[in-house]
Amino acid sequence: MRSRRFLFSAVLVATGWLMTAGLSLAAGIQSLTVPADGEAPAISGAVWYPCAAPPAETQVGPFTIHATRDCPIAGTHLPLVVISHGRAGTFLGHRDTAQALAEAGFVVAAISHPGDNARDSSNSNTLSAFVQRPADIKRLVDYLLGAWPSAAAIDKDRIGFFGFSRGGYTGLVTVGAVPVFPRGLRLCAGHSDTLCEALRQGTLPPPTHDDRIKGAVIADPFGLFFVDESFRDVRVPILLWRSEFGGDGVSPGDVAAIDAALPGKPELHTVAGAGHFAFLPPCPAAMRQDAPEICSDAAGFDREAFHKVLNAQVVEFFRRNLP
Repeated sequence: MRSRRFLFSAVLVATGWLMTAGLSLAAGIQSLTVPADGEAPAISGAVWYPCAAPPAETQVGPFTIHATRDCPIAGTHLPLVVISHGRAGTFLGHRDTAQALAEAGFVVAAISHPGDNARDSSNSNTLSAFVQRPADIKRLVDYLLGAWPSAAAIDKDRIGFFGFSRGGYTGLVTVGAVPVFPRGLRLCAGHSDTLCEALRQGTLPPPTHDDRIKGAVIADPFGLFFVDESFRDVRVPILLWRSEFGGDGVSPGDVAAIDAALPGKPELHTVAGAGHFAFLPPCPAAMRQDAPEICSDAAGFDREAFHKVLNAQVVEFFRRNLP
């Protein structure tokens, strides 16, 4: 709970900064709000993008961010990558990857999934989190290609996805995977909400897919609700990463099973010496004591060096598959 409160505070500081600060940096950043749609709540986050400005850095709470608030977008027909965080994470959870992609010429949008983020985890332990997450991504893409003020800068035919942990699950479903939820699902034990009742009655709506996404980077995905047949309709190229040790409900064996079941042979990278949270950026000093489960690595593992490799390969993958 202490680490969750720390992340909550960081999100509040970061959100405030995105609305008030302004420096000249190598990439642009702006706050993002996808409007509410019926019963679906508004979605908050940020967009990183290339802009003509010199590199610099500024502190956002405990985080170092490299971006200029509301810097004009440089370029047209830019590829888009959308990012989904893990359980109870935030839109800042993969800030270094977003930065690397923006500097390489991509528009990058990261969101905090409603009800499953550091500020509001009210749905984190419910079926709703697994049903709604892919729908959040589709709404995000709809907004960025439609009502977003800079939509004209995006090439709608070059859209990719990056997701970690539960965000990896989100990406796999979004590109065509079908999760299998047993009627006696533990998440629904003692719950009588609409989705759990639909599951019990066999009327759960089909998962949300989005065929506009043409490639996906999936890191240590949560795979509990997948079986071999879940992936038969996945047709996009996938770069699949797994940690050697796993953690937080994800095991290396789970990722190996997903790798074996995907119809097209994905690019699989196993990160030696890494635990599950190694896919998050190196923690700032102020955060290490408050969130040791997120910030600690096995002896000898260099998270900073790993992220240089990870981000370079993510950029290369999307350049190759979103040509």
